[in-house]
Amino acid sequence: MTRTKGKGRMVLAADPDWWRGAVIYQIYPRSFQDSDGDGVGDLAGITARLDHVAKLGADAIWISPFFTSPMQDFGYDVSDHCGVDPLFGSLADFDALVARAHGLGLRVMIDLVLSHSSDQHPWFRESRQDRSNPRADWYVWADPKPDGTPPNNWLSIFGGPAWDWDPRREQYYLHNFLASQPDLNFHHEPVQAALLDVARFWLKRGVDGFRLDTINFYFADLLLRDNPPLPKEERNDSIAPGVNPYNHQRHLHDKNQPENLEFLRKFRAVLDPFGAAAVGEVGDAQRGLEIMAEYTSGGDKVQMCYPFEMLQPARLTAPRLQETFARMRAAAPDAWPCWSFSNHDTVRHVTRWSLTAAAARTYATLLVCLRGSICLYQGEELGLPEAELSLAELRDPYGIRFWPEFRGRDGARTPMVWVTDNGNGGFSQGRPWLPVKPPHLPLSVAAQERDGASTLAHYRRALAFRRAHPVLRTGAMEEIRAEGEVASFLRRGAEELFCGFNLGNAVAEVALPPGDWLRIGAELGSEGASGGRASLPPWGVVLAKRV
Repeated sequence: MTRTKGKGRMVLAADPDWWRGAVIYQIYPRSFQDSDGDGVGDLAGITARLDHVAKLGADAIWISPFFTSPMQDFGYDVSDHCGVDPLFGSLADFDALVARAHGLGLRVMIDLVLSHSSDQHPWFRESRQDRSNPRADWYVWADPKPDGTPPNNWLSIFGGPAWDWDPRREQYYLHNFLASQPDLNFHHEPVQAALLDVARFWLKRGVDGFRLDTINFYFADLLLRDNPPLPKEERNDSIAPGVNPYNHQRHLHDKNQPENLEFLRKFRAVLDPFGAAAVGEVGDAQRGLEIMAEYTSGGDKVQMCYPFEMLQPARLTAPRLQETFARMRAAAPDAWPCWSFSNHDTVRHVTRWSLTAAAARTYATLLVCLRGSICLYQGEELGLPEAELSLAELRDPYGIRFWPEFRGRDGARTPMVWVTDNGNGGFSQGRPWLPVKPPHLPLSVAAQERDGASTLAHYRRALAFRRAHPVLRTGAMEEIRAEGEVASFLRRGAEELFCGFNLGNAVAEVALPPGDWLRIGAELGSEGASGGRASLPPWGVVLAKRV
């Protein structure tokens, strides 16, 4: 990968398609590495640990929010979109991080939170003063109903009505999340212009792209119409836990508005001169794949979207995998997904799906063979399970609100474990903001470095395999075939690969397409084939190349 100097900083060679098929490693900065002993991870800590990400074989990092914030939602409540919170360091620390990442051949994506801000943001502080100030229309304000109740039935994902009363304006403001996270009014052009300027600010500092938080929440229905009820048989817990009444509505009006498409075109026009890319988080329990198709098709909106189909509580079975790709193909064949099994908002998939070490390795191999880009969440490469936390240890307001039926997101946010012989796993010299639990310590990076059969070693081999076969990054993918617990498909490009996976606990067989096939991927446990068939042990894999 060639590099050039640009404005005193190391930048990667221009490649407008760098994102296509890329492996993106998500870093939750509070929990990656603490450099100053205050118990909270920071930008300097990330910089010090980037060699681990480069050695893993990732193409890019995605850093969750580090912006100035009162931390009511741990950085997703932004009070200055162009500032670094002192908890994480400074802009100089960020510049050093970008330079180090680029020097290692890693692109840098940052998490932009555009749909809402903190109630401490100067924009909202001005907006709430009265109904006639210069930013009066920058947020979604509405009069009460004649009886004083909120203007409609919309609900917050974090519980309760999506409206909060402000006595100064004698109006309600919309908040799809915490009451301290008011929603911006995207129907107001100055809001769009200000947010596009935020993107330009970070692009000029050298970032290579963005992860766009809650991308389908940008616009709300101008008429503020009630959401209709969702029949019980259509509900699922892919976006919000089953105990949350948010699942009782069909979210037709509080998000997923058609005006969003034009804003995404404007955003893409900002990205293109920089060769930057964006991946949008689509949070919708019924139409996630279809919305992803709308937002990524046509080459004039965002390049990728981050659907929730593989982040659901139910294990990804062969039939479910087949159905997911069939839906996506029907919605828009040229849509480009960014697949992931775990992130900072979900129970880690090793726990969520009750996976053995062998099963976790098979899912890792499956992930690198799928068409699309992929995201790995910090600690996933170590096979970390969800940390078990008590109510007293929780920091997440979402988990505290719905405890114990929903235990929140903190179990996936506990610190990385770098070494075993340290009570904090090498994360911090101080008391970590969330505890490092004893079951994580034996899975540390240092411990797995010494074991060629470790989960970490497998992830490194899997990412190297994907890089060695470009067809897995950018090639076509035939329709997935599901036979019992076995999923199989072809990848076509400069070479043709057959990929078969036994996603079950029993021995199974899979038939290869007619022709001559050479086994590849022995380092990933790939089984051989005889007579056009492969016998797969529980969680077995067959990878073959047409000759």
